[in-house]
Amino acid sequence: MDAPIGHFDHATPAPAALDELISPVADAVRRWSGSVPAEQIVYVDTDPRWADTAVFVEHYGRELLEQSANCVVVAGKRGGETTLAACVVLSTTRVDVNGVVRRQLGARKASFASMDTATGESGMEYGGITPIGLPAAWPVLVDSAVVDLPYVLVGSGRRRGKLLVPGKAFAELPGAVVLEGLGVA
Repeated sequence: MDAPIGHFDHATPAPAALDELISPVADAVRRWSGSVPAEQIVYVDTDPRWADTAVFVEHYGRELLEQSANCVVVAGKRGGETTLAACVVLSTTRVDVNGVVRRQLGARKASFASMDTATGESGMEYGGITPIGLPAAWPVLVDSAVVDLPYVLVGSGRRRGKLLVPGKAFAELPGAVVLEGLGVA
């Protein structure tokens, strides 16, 4: 299956769309290395009003739901220490915060980070957080189902625009850990 570029009016390889990306995402694209060439990451211009997944697929096509992923920021706490991590799961699932995430982070308690923490620490807009360009110290927990897809639609770091990323590229992100069962129905 090819990337679903035909759904969008403007699709550009990410290295040619650096001006459309926020600084941490653009920097990550510039430094990209791995088996997937950066040119295979595609920026698609989308209206910020349709950034939330449910509204997005209603506007651009319900079939995109099966190829979409959400990136959420979680906070794991243990002994007064907090670890922030990103979790990438298919949009048809939810993050197993109290099971898989808590165990992976070695946390006593895990929860979704507040909007202020997620945006302030990532430098990205709420509703557009992407695993590409996150702080280097953050673990990036990726559900294995995301890695198995040929292309995945995910945020671009801001509410305007999305990135189409080959699924296997998520396994090569700095700090990436691929986990079975991270996303649950």
